Amino acid sequence: MPMHSPVRPGEMIGGLIRDLGDTVSGAARRLGVSRPVLHRLIHQDNAVVTPEMAVRLEAVFGSTADNWLRMQAGYDASQIRKRAVSITKNLKPYPESTATH
Repeated sequence: MPMHSPVRPGEMIGGLIRDLGDTVSGAARRLGVSRPVLHRLIHQDNAVVTPEMAVRLEAVFGSTADNWLRMQAGYDASQIRKRAVSITKNLKPYPESTATH
């Protein structure tokens, strides 16, 4: 069963940085990105963990790039599910008999 409100990965990254006693500037240097890039990832809802950023996060914070990407995908899916009715209201599903192979 999917989690209803997963934490946005950027928020998690911000928490890790705080827990380690570092700053956004210091973490950005470790990650090899600019401070504005990391700040957006931490603070803006529309900023996402990209595959490249996931590899950087793996190298600096641990966990795996795949795990960071799964967290992002889970968060994205939860946000879309909140709008599912408006997204799907005019879609026409195939009859069940044609959906099975």
